[in-house]
Amino acid sequence: MAPQDRLTASLIRTGSAPRPTAQKATALLQVERLSVAYGPNTVVTDVGFSLGRGDSLALIGESGSGKSTIARAVLRLLPSEGRATGRIAFDGRDVLGLSERQFRPLRGRAIGFVPQDPGNALNPVRTIGVQAEEAAALLGEPDKAIRTELVLDMFAQVGLDNPRRVYDSYPHQLSGGMLQRVLIGLAVLPRPALLVADEPTSALDVTIQKRILDLLSRLQQELDISLLLVTHDLAIAAERADELVVLRNGVIQEAGRTASVFSSPASAYARKLHADVPALNPDRYAELRDAGFRRSNPGTAPKIEVSAVTKTFTVDGEPLTAVDDVSFAVPAGTTHALVGESGSGKTTTIRMLLGLEDPDSGDISVAGEPISGRSQDALRAARRHLQFVYQNPFTSLDPTWKVEQLVREPLDRFRIGTRAERTARVREALANVGLDEHLLARKPQALSGGQRQRVAIARSLVLKPDVIVLDEPTSALDVSVQADIVRVLLSLQVDLGLTYVFVSHDLALVRQLAHTVSVMHRGRIVEHGTVAEIFSNPQHPYTASLLAAIPSAAVANRDVPRLRPRSIVKQAEHA
Repeated sequence: MAPQDRLTASLIRTGSAPRPTAQKATALLQVERLSVAYGPNTVVTDVGFSLGRGDSLALIGESGSGKSTIARAVLRLLPSEGRATGRIAFDGRDVLGLSERQFRPLRGRAIGFVPQDPGNALNPVRTIGVQAEEAAALLGEPDKAIRTELVLDMFAQVGLDNPRRVYDSYPHQLSGGMLQRVLIGLAVLPRPALLVADEPTSALDVTIQKRILDLLSRLQQELDISLLLVTHDLAIAAERADELVVLRNGVIQEAGRTASVFSSPASAYARKLHADVPALNPDRYAELRDAGFRRSNPGTAPKIEVSAVTKTFTVDGEPLTAVDDVSFAVPAGTTHALVGESGSGKTTTIRMLLGLEDPDSGDISVAGEPISGRSQDALRAARRHLQFVYQNPFTSLDPTWKVEQLVREPLDRFRIGTRAERTARVREALANVGLDEHLLARKPQALSGGQRQRVAIARSLVLKPDVIVLDEPTSALDVSVQADIVRVLLSLQVDLGLTYVFVSHDLALVRQLAHTVSVMHRGRIVEHGTVAEIFSNPQHPYTASLLAAIPSAAVANRDVPRLRPRSIVKQAEHA
């Protein structure tokens, strides 16, 4: 029997025919009065919900809401100090009452898991194939060659173009989207009845995010898998789940059918989550954004000018053009966005803008002064007025320093003012980003993600620069924290007349924040204009694909009959 025939037979054997109505109505997963504590701290309190066979349910909420803890309680993957009480019934069995030895055969085979970060989930010193064989061992197939073919077939099913190359690669040789598809394929390979996906797209480009979510939805429907989706994004949950459970501080705030919770949220917290999603509220900050734009003077020279810039690197002995003839200008007091997927050239462009790389050709100037070709002393002087906010504040801030030291360091390095004047400017910078003085003595690990990012912004403000470059400054943050950061940035722009260059792959966020935008694809700008022009009438297919990947405000009709598992059998027959 050929490997694909074995896969086909497995699919048919496990449920290509419709299940009886009575069985379909039975909940596959039933959670009742679940509470979870870490030592003396209770982080989940009296949670209950049910998930039917072949259905999907999303746990949504901010970081610390308890959603990942609930998922890990279902998987019996709580840390040693974690203690769960209540009842979690999977296919009628109370898994909390099982020993680890009794539960282990369920994990992977009957209950699959797709973690948030594939970089941490996969061993960096072992090939994908070696790690894939561990999942294939759950199939019970004794022939290794056949197991390998089944893995390759599943890699093809999840959209990996060259399954053999992926199989032979190490994790660092694959993109984030490819790694996430690998994890999904390995989780689905043993044909689990339940798939738990914990923030499976939070670190991915918006177009890759859509492909991964489309893949999960297709596999869930065609293989009749129940999907438990963990996410902080209400728009994603509304698109992908039949039911929603909204959590805050470990307590359910609201639960029900997606259409009901999404269109008419009853709790104040669910309404806040709805308001904080950029895709659902594109004009939320229009008044603040437009106030900054009105202050700009169209008759003056641009604050930033990038003219015909090109940058080529040598990779494995071959030239690679990272930025190709890129030009744009940013008026003072406005926000210009560079958007595109990973590898589009955004980061290389801003590195040249900051003087960290020299262009091969072309010119870059800030406030009329050239950036490239300057001495280190001249660049250092320029950076007093040109600051940078990194994507991940946890790695960009020294973990051994207190907030006061972190924010004051630029003043110390440039020897600005007396000690008392520096202290006053540190407090002023913290106040500008909405942080209290009591945080001055804390270290980064004692702050939330949003607080750390505010500290990074305060650090960039303390020198009172004219221009701030922001590289994906909210990509790692919950939507509610992201909304706070956007409000801070726009308020500072209005009050201080700051000019921003904002790098992002999230067009929904760009629509809220920016005035003008350049769309980058493979090192070139394929479209440029005002945000209103680009969003209302995109001219390039790539721009249109980015816009199409924004989660829709419309909730999909959840009553459409599901595709029968037979469809994937037909795919296998034609493979």
